[in-house]
Amino acid sequence: METSIEKQIFELLRTVLPDLEERLDERYLVLRAVNFLQPIGRRTLSDYLSTGERIVRSIVEVLKEQHLVEVTPLGIVTTEKGKDTLWKLKEYIEKIKGIEKLEKQIAGKYQLQKAVVVAGDADKDLGVKQEMCTAAAEILLEVLKPGNILAVSGGTTMAMVADSMDALTKSIDITVVPARGGLGEDVEKQANTVAAKLAKALGGSYRLLHVPDVLEEELLKPLLSSTPISDVIDLIKRADVLLHGIGTAEEMAQRRGLHPELWQSIVDKGAVGEAFGYYFDSSGRIVHTTPSAGLRLEDLANIKVCIAVGGGMSKAEAIEAFLKVASVDIVVTDEAVARELAQDN
Repeated sequence: METSIEKQIFELLRTVLPDLEERLDERYLVLRAVNFLQPIGRRTLSDYLSTGERIVRSIVEVLKEQHLVEVTPLGIVTTEKGKDTLWKLKEYIEKIKGIEKLEKQIAGKYQLQKAVVVAGDADKDLGVKQEMCTAAAEILLEVLKPGNILAVSGGTTMAMVADSMDALTKSIDITVVPARGGLGEDVEKQANTVAAKLAKALGGSYRLLHVPDVLEEELLKPLLSSTPISDVIDLIKRADVLLHGIGTAEEMAQRRGLHPELWQSIVDKGAVGEAFGYYFDSSGRIVHTTPSAGLRLEDLANIKVCIAVGGGMSKAEAIEAFLKVASVDIVVTDEAVARELAQDN
């Protein structure tokens, strides 16, 4: 909590240095990008931030003088002081941008237990996505209890959450299961892979679901009735905690490999997002369903804690629609999406 003295000092700095916020934000973005992409060259850093190379060079020199970064033959890297400063600076950046207020607005508007917002836009800065995933991993550690069953979906974001968990050492007796069957994507992004990695990082056990999620219903049904698979499905349905990403309708249609004619039909109905086999429009109205092995949308109401993670302006409409249609407790997103969510419709 910000003290009155801290607030007075901060307001004084704002008065004396009117461009303080802009300069602080610029240096923060550069430091965060270096920390995420290191080692990195100035030109690559400039392209990544869509900022002039001369501006980036000037900021890097300032950071170097303060011993926050080093310029090595391989590229720019953060020092230990730089890493420590980055996380401390994050708190002030969030105060400047009014992140706490945004979090409260979103939590109230969508009746959430908690909203966590990371400054920036994940579409423009992968460092934002990394911070979101680290925040999601920390929240997961807070809510999990011994004996819990954790269900997790697949996708790039969930894979990054699992990677973030490696740095947060904590052993807890839980069982991790995939929330859904496989979607035929890269093995690293499969829900089974994410579940196994999370279980290993947490010192728990896992069960896998060896069923594709893209079969026609008449082919999927007999598979789900077999004892080994039905046992895993039963575990999934009894999940205490759910961790999942949020995808746009187009993204999920591609991952599912939908036939172009079917996809066009779904588009014509106004689909903007997809979750657990359901496609929905911007108002949260379900416009199409597909067969799905594992959790269905209606199952979310029976789960104690549902954590949804998603960011990037390109997903704002899908995330807002999802919050209208699904039972969610905690949302982790970025500033770009949060400002859209907080707007009065």
